[in-house]
Amino acid sequence: MSKFSGFPSKMEFTPVPNPFFSGPLTEISDVAELKTTLFVLAVLYRKRGYPRFVTCHELEDNTSLMRALKNQEVPPEKALKRALEQATERGTLLHLSMKKDETAQDIYLLNTEQNREVLPKIESGEFEVKGLKISGLAITEVREPPDIFTLYEENIGMLTPLVAEELKEAEKLYPKGWIRDAISEAVSLNKRSWRYIEAILERWSSEGRTDGTYKRDYKEKADPDKFIKGKYGHMVRR
Repeated sequence: MSKFSGFPSKMEFTPVPNPFFSGPLTEISDVAELKTTLFVLAVLYRKRGYPRFVTCHELEDNTSLMRALKNQEVPPEKALKRALEQATERGTLLHLSMKKDETAQDIYLLNTEQNREVLPKIESGEFEVKGLKISGLAITEVREPPDIFTLYEENIGMLTPLVAEELKEAEKLYPKGWIRDAISEAVSLNKRSWRYIEAILERWSSEGRTDGTYKRDYKEKADPDKFIKGKYGHMVRR
């Protein structure tokens, strides 16, 4: 066994849902299931779009996971399928068998309330899973834009409780479109921090935006007395 050299000073973290530690983790006894579950969580965290899912083929192509499953009594591919079945039976993951170009595809989603609600819609063809097709069904494309919390996690970094509170406060002060655009601008400049995003929003609020949205326009529109409250208000007649 080669000794791990340690973690670097700057690295990315993969969030693990807190209920996992008090629920499935206390019951899992099979090492392959534990390794597979953790890999699925890591893969899903890096996914984009809705709903987030991973296919069995994707996991089979993951060299790190396949290497981690080599020490099992069965070949890695069989160990993976057995681990996925166990995770599904345990309720950690949701499983759906689909077809793409007449080829069977097994997809897995995290067992969340939102995913439990969308699963029947996927099965009925009401909701599209991008890149896959249920054989024999016409699928209507339905897309939901990610909320600002998901957008932050996907583009900036881990959503800490402090940042979550900051985002909630920002929602009260600025239009959601502004927050999305500020995140995009920060990413384009490789300035991945909430403080930088906040500075962008504050600048737009005080100086205006180059897209024609004037400073504090979103607040001023709701104030019919904005012209009579200023220094020269006494000169303005209704």
